[in-house]
Amino acid sequence: MNTVKTPEHPMTPFLRMDRMPHIWCPTCGIGIVVKCLAAALEDLTTDLDNVAIVSGIGCTGRVAGYVKLDSFHTTHGRAIPFATGLKLSNPKLKIIVVSGDGDLASIGGNHFIHAARRNMDLTVICVNNFIYGMTGGQLAPTTPPTAKTSTTPYGNYETPFNLAYLASACGAVYVARWTTLHMRNLIGSMKEALQKPGFSFIEVVAPCSTLYARLNKLGSGLDLMKYYHDNAVIAHDMEPKDAGISEFQGSVICGKFVDIERPTWMDETTKGLSAKLGTEYVPWGNGRSQE
Repeated sequence: MNTVKTPEHPMTPFLRMDRMPHIWCPTCGIGIVVKCLAAALEDLTTDLDNVAIVSGIGCTGRVAGYVKLDSFHTTHGRAIPFATGLKLSNPKLKIIVVSGDGDLASIGGNHFIHAARRNMDLTVICVNNFIYGMTGGQLAPTTPPTAKTSTTPYGNYETPFNLAYLASACGAVYVARWTTLHMRNLIGSMKEALQKPGFSFIEVVAPCSTLYARLNKLGSGLDLMKYYHDNAVIAHDMEPKDAGISEFQGSVICGKFVDIERPTWMDETTKGLSAKLGTEYVPWGNGRSQE
């Protein structure tokens, strides 16, 4: 009897299929982000042995557990300092940080701004769903004004962070924003960011139909995708300070805002120490003896 072999999923080389199905809610945008990251790595023909992924706590923090890379699921807000230590211990690695808006911009905010200031060689992908998705739907630092959360049942009246502007102002060399509807654009930005030395930052506006949409009566995940379709405005090279998401259900400015050159922390440190010591300084992991 002939048996029909089930075809392998095209992303199998990049995913831990033994851990499927994943824990994310139906219509959650995080799966799209993971697929785009896998596609970017595939297009770049990246040696996965030289790539590591670090995540924090929350819905997006679970990404590290599903990607077939050296993965590190760290404590809340500490993804970036952990990734920094990993990069310094082995500068040859390409380090990717994938986490949520609450993890990166709230408890992890101080680490975020200083890694950008130092221009640490990290690719940081922030999945922004405007709310704390896993822990109960609380107010996040990116929640738009008047939007309801579990801790602001009458609406939010705080000014949210413009993450693109924050990253740019602190020194990021690459800054882009897309929604999960813009998959091809997102893959292209990921490819650029992964090849860019220094602190690269990509914000991905993603639907949370379970909490954010339900609390604000916005409909299903499909309805949120339709909203992105109707309200996303692509404006490459726009000044990040003018690209904030500062209005509930207003327009979402997308595009590549920053793409500049600046010496990385490792470049500056190596140059400075070499001058100070009077000989070439070789960082750990680049062939320097540890004896």
